[in-house]
Amino acid sequence: MEKLEALKSLLPGKVETSPAERRRHGKDEGYPEEGEVLAVVYPESVEDVQKALLWAGETGVAVIPFGAGTSLEGALLPLGEAISLDLSRMNRLLEVRPQDFLCVVEPGLTRKALNEALKGTGLFFPVDPGADASLGGMAATNASGTTTVRYGGMRANVLALQVVLASGEVLELGRGVRKTSAGYDLKDLFIGSEGTLGVITRLTLKLHPLPEHVHTLRVFFPGVEEAAEASYRVMATGLPVARLELLDELAMRALNQYLGASFPERPALFLEFHASTKEALQAESALALELMREAGALEVEAAKTEEERKRQWEARHQAYWALVHLFPGHRFLITDTAVPLSRLPEMVRFAQGLLLEMGLTGNILGHVGDGNFHTLVPVLPEDYPKAEVYAERLVQKALALGGTCTAEHGVGLRKRKYLPLEHGPALEWMRRLKALLDPQGILNPGKVV
Repeated sequence: MEKLEALKSLLPGKVETSPAERRRHGKDEGYPEEGEVLAVVYPESVEDVQKALLWAGETGVAVIPFGAGTSLEGALLPLGEAISLDLSRMNRLLEVRPQDFLCVVEPGLTRKALNEALKGTGLFFPVDPGADASLGGMAATNASGTTTVRYGGMRANVLALQVVLASGEVLELGRGVRKTSAGYDLKDLFIGSEGTLGVITRLTLKLHPLPEHVHTLRVFFPGVEEAAEASYRVMATGLPVARLELLDELAMRALNQYLGASFPERPALFLEFHASTKEALQAESALALELMREAGALEVEAAKTEEERKRQWEARHQAYWALVHLFPGHRFLITDTAVPLSRLPEMVRFAQGLLLEMGLTGNILGHVGDGNFHTLVPVLPEDYPKAEVYAERLVQKALALGGTCTAEHGVGLRKRKYLPLEHGPALEWMRRLKALLDPQGILNPGKVV
């Protein structure tokens, strides 16, 4: 095509049109449909991003920013003619300022690569979604994970952004300080926008001191309801828990098979405490254990070594793939609801009861310290619509309890239908903002709003 030849001449050596690459960039890890982009552009600088966007504006071809491809809600699926803007070559750590507890990175750098580069500084970046996602992609979906209960998600840990608009204009949003009251907070508008408002080309991130003392526990319960109740009791005390994760018996069985582990196959809470003194750590852990036992805990295991601690959290992060491995030939729908903390036990009970009512197999796991959990529902391809009905009823319940349809995965295509219920008239203002910043509608069109 003539317009693709023009793109190649603008960005020599940075445009890929092989069928394999075009297909790889037209899907994500969780949406049932797949597509194919016209081409994949690998920018290496802000100027490259500007050139690609100006070309898109002239040709009317859509642009879908791409990080590591680990999203789950269909945000990467092209709905018409589109190129994928793969930012993986913009992966430099530009600056580390330990004295200010911050760093500056390009969007293609992954979270694991950042923490590896920070070794020796005594600092780390805490947002931990499980997948080795790119930091730009994590900001674009406002990702969070196992440590959010203590350190916050991406919005809490991004101090500043550089963003390129559809017009090619470059904006500097936010400042490298812990707080500011200077004007409208446009930075946070772009966090969670899933590439629909602009392309993130640089991030200034908040760093945190590595904890001096860490205590990691596995607590097992007779049922999921008891585990959910225990998690609420821990949060209600104000204990500074760093991680608080729920895994049901199906997840534990899947992990044992997938990893060759030997966990008790009962519902469990995985907990971790971070403290600056050994005495504080012991006191906090003792109180948490007392609360767990009052809620019906059957068994407690402590990670005795750093290696065992790493294995425990690696197991938590592998839970999704362990469950996928347990059901070959199935499709998988994963939910992402969150509710106010006091309503979490009720929401978990509803999710579990609805699986039984609809005759579905599924598991419950997630970040219950945040009121957020996931239900992974495996079904044969012909039964996928039934899983979608389950997800819709779960979202309706979460919204009725004052919660949200998506706590961390983003909207993409799958969650669009729930936004009118969650946001009401505010959704129309979101659409107006989209039209203002992207009047041609070339940035990831059809997603979010």
